[in-house]
Amino acid sequence: MAIPVIDFSKLNGEERAKTMAQIANGCEEWGFFQLVNHIYGISEELLERVKKKLNDLVEKKSSDNLENVDWEDVFTLLDENEWPTQTFGFKETMAEYRSELKKLAVKVMEVMDENLGLAKGYIKRAFNGGEDQDTAFFGTKVSHYPPCPHPDRVTGLRAHTDAGGVFLLFQDDEVSGLQILKDGQWIDVQPLPNSIVINTGDQIEVLSNGKYKSAWHRVLTKTNGNRRSIASFYNPSLKATIAPAPQLVEKVNQEVDQAYYPKFVFGDYMAVYAEQKFLPKEPRFQAAVRAM
Repeated sequence: MAIPVIDFSKLNGEERAKTMAQIANGCEEWGFFQLVNHIYGISEELLERVKKKLNDLVEKKSSDNLENVDWEDVFTLLDENEWPTQTFGFKETMAEYRSELKKLAVKVMEVMDENLGLAKGYIKRAFNGGEDQDTAFFGTKVSHYPPCPHPDRVTGLRAHTDAGGVFLLFQDDEVSGLQILKDGQWIDVQPLPNSIVINTGDQIEVLSNGKYKSAWHRVLTKTNGNRRSIASFYNPSLKATIAPAPQLVEKVNQEVDQAYYPKFVFGDYMAVYAEQKFLPKEPRFQAAVRAM
């Protein structure tokens, strides 16, 4: 059993319907899928440059600052933050990569809109807090998982679901470690050169009223090999109100709508998530409501 691998370039050709169905299946049954031939400005040449700059940077960084519980060395890239300067050209390459990946995130959300029967741009507008807003959060986390002498005692990153919206992972194409939980079984997300791994976060689960689920996943440690990954995420604004799309709420009768998920402010959810990231997600939804 392996997560779906989808040729995104076929979205604009004769196999559009088939490709849309494959993406729907990835969202509904897996919460994860890999995109190849993802076009939209993300060339293989750009991805190769990103890998080289990341490898150069990791070799110059110390791995002494590992998380207390997770075997992960991590730093976050935001447009307004100071970026690492040890590697020449790192900022310029990553800025180009982030710009193109953000476009891909928007396109993936539009595909989700269509598959869910929502108006084009619905998810993006919800994440931005309404029409003509540009307040959604797009961040990038760079992770390094060095060799671990005791992989039986510690994980690279403990099992969790992602709090936000749409996640786009450029993972190591040589060293594995990422796994997702599917039907009670942990399944490897096999490295695939120059693919982008897409996964849906908790907010997509709420907006879709549970049709798309956020999947539990983790990263295992290895005794040899340095695993590097770059995870980018298109998240709602902290002030955005997240709720199931009205079109996806089942009609119990002509007067009552049955929503499986509550309405809450994303910032309140993140406050809860910070304390409960590795705990069951359902109580997080309810706790965010109480925080409103």
